[in-house]
Amino acid sequence: MRDGYTRKVESPLGPDEALAAFQKRWQATLVLLSGDDAGTEYPLESRTIILGRGESADLRFDDVAISSEHAALEFCGTGYRLRDLGSMNGTFLNGGDVKAAELKNGDRVKLGARALQYVLEERANRPRTYEVPVS
Repeated sequence: MRDGYTRKVESPLGPDEALAAFQKRWQATLVLLSGDDAGTEYPLESRTIILGRGESADLRFDDVAISSEHAALEFCGTGYRLRDLGSMNGTFLNGGDVKAAELKNGDRVKLGARALQYVLEERANRPRTYEVPVS
């Protein structure tokens, strides 16, 4: 962003390393709250996930109010952010129109008639186990 007040801080990790470190600690998903497939959970495992109606979308929804490439979920180093891709009907976050915003656990996203919830859960920290060969 070039507003004169925001400065970009580079992560000490590369982009793929930052995503891997995030995924090691957190499980990020989108849960569909409305429509025929309500309750479906979509894991967020890529750097960029396109939401839309078209063939090029990663998460496709059959809804004429959703653009072919409606919005994107983008990994931003500490989690995901939602960005509208110039959709005709807009993208809504927690009831308000949004162009881009970082997501927090429990945030609700609305595209057309589809409502989704961003869920961020900390993964269980399992102790290391070792196999000891028996002689």
